Amino acid sequence: QVQLVESGGGLVQAGGSLRLSCAASGRTFSNDHLGWFRQAPGKEREFVASISWSGKTTTYADSVKGRFTISRDNAKNTVYLQMNSLKPEDTAVYYCAAALRFTTSKVTTNYDYWGQGTQVTVSS
Repeated sequence: QVQLVESGGGLVQAGGSLRLSCAASGRTFSNDHLGWFRQAPGKEREFVASISWSGKTTTYADSVKGRFTISRDNAKNTVYLQMNSLKPEDTAVYYCAAALRFTTSKVTTNYDYWGQGTQVTVSS
């Protein structure tokens, strides 16, 4: 059974940092495009960042550019999201996802596997 399991969420003050991890099991994703999305209460799920299979190409939403960094360790079948200078508007459930059919995408429907999400809450 393929699983993506996020961890590292929590409560942090504005200006603080968190590092999210997403560990995959049941299948290797070393050749697949991986992404992070988030969903705040009452809002649609939105793209945050994505990374190519090699790690050489990364893409970010404008709202997080310069503050968040996505990375991956294919040997550990894990993708990370380092979040710095956090703002209250970053509060959301964060999801990792894997796209098997696309080499890059910001669209949720292009991703085939999803984690269960981890809550990030940023207090002002």
